[in-house]
Amino acid sequence: MILIVEDNEDVRNYIRQHLEATYLVDEAENGKLGVDSALNNIPDLIISDVMMPNMDGYELCRILKNNIKTSHIPIILLTAKASDEYKIEGLETGADDYLIKPFNSEELLVRIKNLVNLRQKLQEKYRRDLLLEPTEVTVESMENEFLRHASEIVEQHLSDPEFSIEQFAKSLFMTRANLHRKLRALTDLSPSQFTRSIRLKRAAQLLKQHSATITEIAFDVGFSSSAYFTKCFKEQYGLTPHQYQNIS
Repeated sequence: MILIVEDNEDVRNYIRQHLEATYLVDEAENGKLGVDSALNNIPDLIISDVMMPNMDGYELCRILKNNIKTSHIPIILLTAKASDEYKIEGLETGADDYLIKPFNSEELLVRIKNLVNLRQKLQEKYRRDLLLEPTEVTVESMENEFLRHASEIVEQHLSDPEFSIEQFAKSLFMTRANLHRKLRALTDLSPSQFTRSIRLKRAAQLLKQHSATITEIAFDVGFSSSAYFTKCFKEQYGLTPHQYQNIS
């Protein structure tokens, strides 16, 4: 999903017609509406003009890059001002890329593709770090804070099989839909998969310690069925809990 924030209807239509064959496209007519749309819908990428009524693109960028819900979203700023001074100002607000008007549609598509590919590579890194050690995720800034806090919340409810996604989202002051989009964007895991991966990681640590039976460990990390625990564990680690315990 790509959000276009642009007060000029002709420019919005021009961008939309080059994107809608590949992406879902949403639109906002100014920066304030753009911020509201971004917070409500959590798009995967934002293309924003700089000079707009009510709120300019710089302020939009500052707000969204400093909000835990939207800090991860790549933002491309568009401007008619080509001087380095304006470009630097845009980048200092946290913008991920900058395009000078008038721009070539093919260049815009390539820049979008590059940012999407970069985000996918970061997803892989975040997911890998998460599976290695849930409480020591080695990512940066607000993403670090968010994933660490999310992991801590799951661990606080580790032995509770009734801990729900609604409770998880509420603990992070987010709606269920926004939590889903945020975790998908960062790790490509749904909230359920994120929760399960942390439970299984803790189970793997307990199995290595040989501190309890497999069934006891399954219940300790929030699985109400040892058979389901075994199935999930094998999917994540490629071994049954018994096999994993024997090689530890």
